[in-house]
Amino acid sequence: MTVSTANAILDPRGKRDPAHLKLAQRVDLETLRKGPVVFYDNTKLSFCNYMEVFRRIKANFAKQGITNIIDFRETVRGKSTQGLKDYAAKKLASVKPVAAIVAIGDMGTSPATTIVTIALEELGIPSVYITAPPGADLVKGVAYYRAGHLCLCPIDIYQGSTVEEIDEKIDAAMPVIFDSLTLPGTAIMARASLDFALDRDPPSDDGILRQAEKITLSTEARSEPAAGLEEITDLFNELHLGDGLPIVPPTPARLKRMMSYCPFHENEVLAKEIGPSGKDIIVRDVALAAVMAGCKPTAMPILIAAFKAMANARYNFLQSVSTSHPGGNMVLVSGPLAKEIGIYGGPGCLGPGFAANMTIGRAVNLVLVNTCRTVPGISDLACISSQAELSFCFAEDPSLTQWKTINAERYDDQTTTVYVLKAEPPHDIIDFLSLTGGDLLDTIVDSCTTLGSNNAYMPGPLIVVITPDHYWLLEKEGWTKQSIREHIHRYAFNQVPMVRDRGLVPVRPESFANRHPMPVTRTPADVEIVVAGGRGGHSAVILPWALHSEGIVERVLLPGGRVPKSIEDFRVK
Repeated sequence: MTVSTANAILDPRGKRDPAHLKLAQRVDLETLRKGPVVFYDNTKLSFCNYMEVFRRIKANFAKQGITNIIDFRETVRGKSTQGLKDYAAKKLASVKPVAAIVAIGDMGTSPATTIVTIALEELGIPSVYITAPPGADLVKGVAYYRAGHLCLCPIDIYQGSTVEEIDEKIDAAMPVIFDSLTLPGTAIMARASLDFALDRDPPSDDGILRQAEKITLSTEARSEPAAGLEEITDLFNELHLGDGLPIVPPTPARLKRMMSYCPFHENEVLAKEIGPSGKDIIVRDVALAAVMAGCKPTAMPILIAAFKAMANARYNFLQSVSTSHPGGNMVLVSGPLAKEIGIYGGPGCLGPGFAANMTIGRAVNLVLVNTCRTVPGISDLACISSQAELSFCFAEDPSLTQWKTINAERYDDQTTTVYVLKAEPPHDIIDFLSLTGGDLLDTIVDSCTTLGSNNAYMPGPLIVVITPDHYWLLEKEGWTKQSIREHIHRYAFNQVPMVRDRGLVPVRPESFANRHPMPVTRTPADVEIVVAGGRGGHSAVILPWALHSEGIVERVLLPGGRVPKSIEDFRVK
């Protein structure tokens, strides 16, 4: 079956210009000896025995007379793409190095550190980036999309590697390191080539998925309802487009219908240079993902607000999309538009069965896979992942509580807001027996952290979802959202010896340096209280990623910043 332009399948990856980085001219051994050579540690060498990576490279360099070395150590976390380029130019390049060694690309800092390495090459500084599992494959992807080629040196080490094992790996890698800095001309291009098969056949300029034109259907298959759906889904799965579930094929007609409640230009940029692809997320990308996810057109204003929220610098979107953390991008909608378009906050609201919840949450993730090319198992570091990365969307139901909902607390009852948080799936809080609010809060507090949760090491936001029975128990005793926040902030903590030298390298406010015990929130404002769900003794806590990442509240607004009175205000006339 040949697909005409009228009924073509659109490519959800969007247009991508091939990257062709001009590598810096390599140097000879004598130049390396004169130096200086920059060693840049993105702070990931500071745990376990990883610092041995640089110690051993320096020892091998010293044998060759390379001793003029300048060390830099600064995190890439929380920096935008431009911020990373500025760091390379204003800090690393300021000492006029003849070469640079960059490390280590092993986990969530891998993409951002790749951007630093590319920036060094653009500044004329020959560089080699040391990588390790699981980040090595992700680095290849980021380098492929953003540079086309880059000198990488993978070493197979992990948190349990001994000093002796690391020394052996580094000694074996030294020829690669020297070659990466000294090979001339065409030889360095061969060394910098990347074995990364994804998207070798790039999107076409006209936005049509050309591979779909090769789909053929038998006479019997043509007579089936939704003919070709299985074949199109198989093709999308083969191309690593989508999430593994059946999709609604994105066609020009469906895209047009999806835009019928989106009075924003389809090329408007919502987030800049996100994910391995480095592509801007534009309105059209979101609309195509919404089609594939099965969204109604009325979902578009919510999705636009969600991506504007995630683009907030305090969300750390650049690093959140490919982290090893299993959390998803939670979308919590508060205000009158939620009910109008069917986003649900009642019994079972965080599970299956509610189309608006499932499809809106799914569309968010599809943008990350298709546009950002954060492809599970290839260019996404999630060790296990979770259902939160498939769909994670629900609403506050104001009929369940006398407390103000998020939109009313931040703005007013008539304003609809979207709250986004990079977070784990809900953790159950079961309590059928407590007879007082204080006893119930003991159960809730105990659920707000574990040694396996990020917030044991990085205090930050969390959400307590209180179901109606638990709300009534608390409310009748006079507990308010503010008093619950203060209580949880005061009593949710870990003993310092339990969080020392395990879990993660801590990222805490400076004022927490000598705290004991160690709180999991910075202030009561980090605790968000939401009433949702159904009757019974199960509430939940949603724990954060929290790595330089805040929960962000964004209003759902019309172009020009006006507050809509109805979803119909968004209809494109």
